[in-house]
Amino acid sequence: MSFSFTDPKPSNDRSFSFTGQSPEEVDQQLQAIADMAHEILRMVADVRRKISN
Repeated sequence: MSFSFTDPKPSNDRSFSFTGQSPEEVDQQLQAIADMAHEILRMVADVRRKISN
């Protein structure tokens, strides 16, 4: 799978594309990224909670 920005200029539009051997492969990779992001956010919330106590 590859990842590229469609417009390298900085802007509010965050256009990018993913390519892979099949749409299912891209979907699986994106789901894995989403799962990791959720876990990171959960861990950050955990750390913040510990710091504030």
